[in-house]
Amino acid sequence: MTLNVSAAVRDRYSEASQTQVAALCCPVSYDPRFLDAIPREVIERDYGCGDPSKYVKSGDVVLDLGSGGGKICFIAAQVVGPTGRVIGIDCNDDMLSLARRSQPEVAKRIGFDNVQFRKGQIQDLKLDLDRLEARLREQPIASSSDWLHAHERADELRRSSPLVADESVDVVVSNCVLNLVRLADRQQLFNEIHRVLKPCGRAVISDIVSSADVPASLQNNPELWSGCLSGAFREDRFLTAFESAGFGGLEILERQSAPWQVVERIEFRSLTVRAHKLPLNCCADWDGSNATDVVYRGPWKSVRDDSGNTFARGQRVAVCQATADMLRQPPYASQILFLDGSASCCETSTGNGTTLSLPLATESNCCGPTGCC
Repeated sequence: MTLNVSAAVRDRYSEASQTQVAALCCPVSYDPRFLDAIPREVIERDYGCGDPSKYVKSGDVVLDLGSGGGKICFIAAQVVGPTGRVIGIDCNDDMLSLARRSQPEVAKRIGFDNVQFRKGQIQDLKLDLDRLEARLREQPIASSSDWLHAHERADELRRSSPLVADESVDVVVSNCVLNLVRLADRQQLFNEIHRVLKPCGRAVISDIVSSADVPASLQNNPELWSGCLSGAFREDRFLTAFESAGFGGLEILERQSAPWQVVERIEFRSLTVRAHKLPLNCCADWDGSNATDVVYRGPWKSVRDDSGNTFARGQRVAVCQATADMLRQPPYASQILFLDGSASCCETSTGNGTTLSLPLATESNCCGPTGCC
């Protein structure tokens, strides 16, 4: 018999919205400055494995996937301030009820209301389930024809009134929720995260990963599914999932050193990853005009970016405008020097029969006080 993952997760988290369930995930320390404004009920019914809110900035539009009782949303609301916005997405009615009834109290304590909780599945960020439910109340399903019409109404809502619009979010966060999505929906999940992010937006995801593939025997255990183990991403494949959806500039921000749990000799631990929605690579047909000259600072001898460009340490490279724009953004900016082409003194071979002029070294760049790069 195949496990109904959605039902197992829904039932467990409905229970967890009513009473604290300590075994659901690993302990996390949060900045106490942001906890005073959050009702105790929300704090006690929070289940996570990291704190992606640490990587949110003032003024950001934040989307929290699987927002639960709202704790990460309420922390992020204080960080982004009154000029930012926070959207929480969850499909569990009991968790949404907890978050929504806590929202007025948090807004009163912090002095502004910049949080909205929406009902939806995190792998389908186009379908607003509150809107769909309103339509189903008007036209209940009593036959197969009604069921087909309901699907048509859902598709129409996705087109006309998406739950989260394309390229509308600065940062997507999630705290130990992606592993709860069934395997068949995961590519769509990452594609949706990429869709809603603005160009150069970022995803900061804390989740449970495993040291090896989780066997079928564990995947069919409802307690382990809702406990964030059965659906854990294998650690290397977690990063690959972002790449497959078009993300680049992947960074491991935090990795739990000791395993949270070990089951059948498989280690399960928390990992926090940041991934960037890079601008489209428009350099494929670049004719060399309007070039920007850059130098990779090091320390590695050479590196290759997610578009396939190779940068050798200390060597000048001409790039197109799109790549230059990408390199000016995190996480690349701190590793790249942007050069003034008018300040040149010597030449070096590129290895393909051409030469490039290199700038005179100064104390303001990585080359040192004398000589050429």
